[in-house]
Amino acid sequence: MNRKTFLTIASVIALAVGTIAALFPMAILESKGVTPGAAVIVWIRQVGVAILAVGIVSFLIRGHAPSATVRAFLYGNAAHQLMLAPIEVVAFREGTITKLSGIVPNTVLHVLLATGFLYFASRERAEAKEPRTS
Repeated sequence: MNRKTFLTIASVIALAVGTIAALFPMAILESKGVTPGAAVIVWIRQVGVAILAVGIVSFLIRGHAPSATVRAFLYGNAAHQLMLAPIEVVAFREGTITKLSGIVPNTVLHVLLATGFLYFASRERAEAKEPRTS
């Protein structure tokens, strides 16, 4: 898989999840076994909008030539995914999230996306010195 394909897939995931979170926060909360409250719904929508923004940027830069800026974006997204991964695990352990099925897919997805972002960020430096062929 090349970087463009990876970022296309990552952007589609972000656009889908962000849209669901922004427009249908109750669906997200119910899938995790979380008792909804007005503040929680607002926060889910805010997170959804942030995820949408990341998806849009991922989609827009997916075909850019290797550069320090693209590398920074990739490392930033890797950090984002790595920091998100444990949040729901801790919330499950503390009883805030009550459904294990509501956290396993997200946790796996965060780890896979972080791995992909790190992989392509590490390749970005070497590729920036060589002309891109694809």
